[in-house]
Amino acid sequence: MKISKTNALKSRADLNYMAKNNFPDRVFITGTDSGVGKTTVAAILMAGLPNSGYWKPLQSGAEELTDSQWICKVTGLSETRFYPETYRLKAPLPPHASAAMENVTIDLNQFWVPYLGSLERLIVEGVGGVMVPLNENHFMLDLMSRLNYPVILVCKNGRGAINNTLLTLEQLRNQGLNILGVVLNGPSVASNRTAIERYGKVRIMAELPVLEQVNPKTLAQAYEDYFTLE
Repeated sequence: MKISKTNALKSRADLNYMAKNNFPDRVFITGTDSGVGKTTVAAILMAGLPNSGYWKPLQSGAEELTDSQWICKVTGLSETRFYPETYRLKAPLPPHASAAMENVTIDLNQFWVPYLGSLERLIVEGVGGVMVPLNENHFMLDLMSRLNYPVILVCKNGRGAINNTLLTLEQLRNQGLNILGVVLNGPSVASNRTAIERYGKVRIMAELPVLEQVNPKTLAQAYEDYFTLE
């Protein structure tokens, strides 16, 4: 499908407006896999979007620093902006396996969206990829469908990015979820971006380099540099 220059400019203008003025008040960050940069993206959004709260409904691997604690630390934001996990599991394993070790059964009916109070936005982060099992019958995708928030898909840029991203996009669309866009995390690979946009029929929200330092200033600057367009 050929995209005209006019339509391309319109898409850029639409993204510019969305990023600066009309970012959704609820968003769910998922990834093509574990370790692709979901938590870093969440930290950038928390640093760049005022009056936002963060919620990780399920934390697997809580014996050390949790994702919520890490984002709170690197952003320097108040702990009141971070909501407790519904399930906080110790072992760094897929949720169903970690829960089994503690004789816990993850129940979708137990996930209650936190009350935001004066905050305007909620940044929600999932665990692993969309097909990570939660229990005998449900996957992360089922929790995402239950919440039904616009989705940001994070992918690690490099070999396998195209395949992993397209497969995940297919699952999200089959579930009827609204895909806000894709974030490519790591050194830019032009062929990956082109292929994902073309075959995935999706917008690339940002291409993030590896941040040499992670602190409130660099995170806020990353939001300005990569999630807004001048």
